[in-house]
Amino acid sequence: MRHLDVYRDPRAVKRLVAAVRRATTRPWTIMEICGGQTHSIARYGLEDLIGDDITLVHGPGCPVCVTPLEVLEKARRLALQPDVVLHTYGDMLRVPGVHGDLLDARARGADVRIVLSALDAVRAAARDPARHHVFFAVGFETTAPATAMAIEHAAQLGLDRFSVLASHVRVPPAMEAILSDPDGRVDGFLAAGHVCTIEGDADYHELAARFSAPIVITGFEPLDIVRGLLACVRQLEAGQHEVDNAYPRAVRPEGNPVARAALRRVFSPADVPWRGLGVLPRGGLRIRPEYAPFDAELRFPMSLDPIEEPKACRANEVLRGLLAPLDCPELGRGCTPEHPLGAPMVSTEGACAAYYRYRRMA
Repeated sequence: MRHLDVYRDPRAVKRLVAAVRRATTRPWTIMEICGGQTHSIARYGLEDLIGDDITLVHGPGCPVCVTPLEVLEKARRLALQPDVVLHTYGDMLRVPGVHGDLLDARARGADVRIVLSALDAVRAAARDPARHHVFFAVGFETTAPATAMAIEHAAQLGLDRFSVLASHVRVPPAMEAILSDPDGRVDGFLAAGHVCTIEGDADYHELAARFSAPIVITGFEPLDIVRGLLACVRQLEAGQHEVDNAYPRAVRPEGNPVARAALRRVFSPADVPWRGLGVLPRGGLRIRPEYAPFDAELRFPMSLDPIEEPKACRANEVLRGLLAPLDCPELGRGCTPEHPLGAPMVSTEGACAAYYRYRRMA
């Protein structure tokens, strides 16, 4: 806890906030990518501290939130199949789909289990070979290596009744889509430190140069975020657009070679849909043909019609940084954690959940 306290020290944060204010001579709009960063910003009131010249917009940095409705429906249907056990992270159980959520499926008799890691699902499959165990995998490049290693472990154990419904997505293509959006208004980014811990910074240099947008790799505590803002503002004020690592205690330029190697052995980039952003070229990860027996999409083929988003939910705009959660008329009214309209109100990294918890009474 003493280590964390260093990065939550109010005096240190205020000193850096003062430096941000001194460095800012004109309005700038900066997007933080990760939902964990969004929650810290809301929890510690960082928007109020930095003043009116810097506008923070909250990006699609919540893998639960960007999981398409079609994938959620596949997971629900899988869970309801006889002799299928569905394993996933706790956030996924209450994400509303077109026909209810996974808790509704459990109430109808489906065996839906919360796990803390993909290996929990592998161990369950090894103990119970009579049924088929599916791990519903979501996450950015951060969690994909763990899923990859779970698939490799299942292959080593010869588990022929284990598979993965993979909904892993890649962050750089989403940043490119946001910068390419004619309605966008982002001048610079605070990149997700955990993603860069795995992948390093190689994918960001071309983006920063092509769109003339500084990208600062940033952590998740208040001091991390304000330090990232200061680095981003200094670049913007100087007309620079480089990749800067403001999270060196965790991120190296090359990332984590072991995790990257595991990811590349099992997955390959693919064009996939993001909720709120549409289909992004190389925006996700698909299981390689060598591991096709562990691909639930191939094991349980389904044909689904396109599913429209609920009209009352404006999560698509929130995920693109076009609408602040506090500006949504449904926040805290028609949309609450108990009765969510969309995933950003459910996930522990969702922007709407952050504002409902920390800022709705402001």
